[in-house]
Amino acid sequence: MSSAASISQTIKRILPLKKSDLPPVLRKSTGNLYQVLSRTPTGGVGLEVHQTRWSHKQISESYWKVTRSQFKCEGKHGKAWGRLYWKGKLVSPREERIPGSLKYSWKEGRSKGVALSTPTMSAEAEQPMQN
Repeated sequence: MSSAASISQTIKRILPLKKSDLPPVLRKSTGNLYQVLSRTPTGGVGLEVHQTRWSHKQISESYWKVTRSQFKCEGKHGKAWGRLYWKGKLVSPREERIPGSLKYSWKEGRSKGVALSTPTMSAEAEQPMQN
């Protein structure tokens, strides 16, 4: 394990903080692509990231595997490259620049199809009306 990763894990164990009280560097929250990648000790290289809207659109197992990154403005802006996996299949075999980095909200990991809750019919509505 790298020293930066072990340091952040040690800090998490030592500090009696709620997740909401953690410093931004230790949070696993959403943000623009560069904010998510710059929180990692490797600059996001090798990390799987996805746009949160993909999960809301029921698109699962889709993600970018980051191959390199460059940051500026304290990790809020920059450039990132990677390979796109769409619904579990490699779409871009060659490294390409990741689009929508600032426009959309990003999160670590693969997208998961979030099941939308549908209201269930009550027992009264399911029974036919009797005259």
